[in-house]
Amino acid sequence: MMNEGRKRIVVKLGTSTLTHKTGKLNIRRIERLVKNLADLHNAGNELLIVSSGAVGLGMAKLNLMQKPRETPLKQACAAIGQCELMYFYDKLFSDYSLNVAQVLLTKYVLLEDRRINVQNALEELLAHNVIPIVNENDTVAIDELELEVGENDSLAATVATLVNADLLIIMSDIDGLYDSDPRTDPDAKLIPVVSAITDEIRELAGGAGSKLGTGGMKTKIAAAEIANSNGIDMVIVNGRDPDNLYNVFEKGAGTLFKAQPPKN
Repeated sequence: MMNEGRKRIVVKLGTSTLTHKTGKLNIRRIERLVKNLADLHNAGNELLIVSSGAVGLGMAKLNLMQKPRETPLKQACAAIGQCELMYFYDKLFSDYSLNVAQVLLTKYVLLEDRRINVQNALEELLAHNVIPIVNENDTVAIDELELEVGENDSLAATVATLVNADLLIIMSDIDGLYDSDPRTDPDAKLIPVVSAITDEIRELAGGAGSKLGTGGMKTKIAAAEIANSNGIDMVIVNGRDPDNLYNVFEKGAGTLFKAQPPKN
């Protein structure tokens, strides 16, 4: 069970959480996610959302059945999908009288001499009770599109570090970290708490996730290392059940990666 006194929470929503296998939005699930996020916000928490899904939505709009290999077409999908993604967020959050803002980042604006501008913008949005919706700017930043490395996991950890968050929640298509691959081992057991990321924990990370997303457990372990080393707890939970947003606080859910104490 997480400490209920937390205030600033970064929630990363993966492609598999937001969309059907067709790439189109899972409307029922995203409506429940937004309702629960709005409720967490109303309870006094500051929320930032790092959202995947733009490329998958763009694919669906262009009637593409498979993820394109050509980078320009991936960029086009990202540009088209980002419009639909933000439209839904804006429409759904407005039903709860909450405002959202789009924040598109690249690794270049997160360099040491520029990141203060990002921090200032995010802090100002939070001060006005706005929920920032953050994504990598895949239309012009092609690193993630070409390398397929699931940058939104590490982006979420970086954003959590920038705003000095209390907690990072990564919602994916798996319940958390297992002691073996649950897709092939029926006896695989969920690891509820990881106190330190060791070589053994890194070896448990498998390959890529869904065909529409780019991430996998390996990128989530890397995100946990970023968050934990900056004093931020991180939880991986299954995004297919939006109520896991509550379960993290009320009864425990997924795998908790505990923040490391500061080094002397």
